[in-house]
Amino acid sequence: MIYLIKFVYSFILPPGLLLLLLLVVAIRLWKKQPMYASILLGITFLFYILSTGFVSDKLVRSLEQSYEPPSNVQGDVIVVLGGGATKDTPDFGGSGNLSGSAGNRLLAAARLHERTGLPILFSGGQVFSDSGNEADIATRQLLELGIPASDLLTENRSLNTEQNAMYTAAMLKERGYSRPILMTSAFHLPRSVLNFERIGVTVTPYPVDYWTSVNESLYPAKFSPSSSAFSASGTALKEYLGIAALELKKMW
Repeated sequence: MIYLIKFVYSFILPPGLLLLLLLVVAIRLWKKQPMYASILLGITFLFYILSTGFVSDKLVRSLEQSYEPPSNVQGDVIVVLGGGATKDTPDFGGSGNLSGSAGNRLLAAARLHERTGLPILFSGGQVFSDSGNEADIATRQLLELGIPASDLLTENRSLNTEQNAMYTAAMLKERGYSRPILMTSAFHLPRSVLNFERIGVTVTPYPVDYWTSVNESLYPAKFSPSSSAFSASGTALKEYLGIAALELKKMW
């Protein structure tokens, strides 16, 4: 019964409701303007498949499987890329919190630091006026987790992945680090590695914050539209576009 309720909800709430409305409009157009109706049906179908977990999981998983976590970590610094933050939300010892993905990256970095003793360099600035400074918030939270200030480096100016690589590379050179371990969400890692390689920095990729399971199961909810699946599809497509742009830059 609970799965039936979830299925019904998926078509009462966006994007399912919008899909139903588009379908109704296309059907009403079919007799008078079949060409426009066909175009609208095509758009509706594309919108639908991108809104399903079946498709979004495949898009994200194809990125996440690009790298495996190294079994034997070899490096001299852990570089963690930010992924969003709130500015003024309450937190222990201050205000501002990292987003879900950025928080997962921070937690993974803290755990790897505990195992290796390597310093952590967190990279990420304040992207929007109402968002928090990612690196500053991360540094505060890592200190509260008991990591010594002497083991923390903060790069708090970058606004995107390209700047993450550029500003981090300068800090690595200044501090004498030559074997960085690059830690970010598994879906984000392929584009991140390319950005670092583009400026001549060789990294050891360390994927964390997985969004999909390794072994996929199929059930009705996988084919129901949801805003979370649509968002995940958009995230994956953004990564693929970024990778394509970087590959094109190599040719020029």
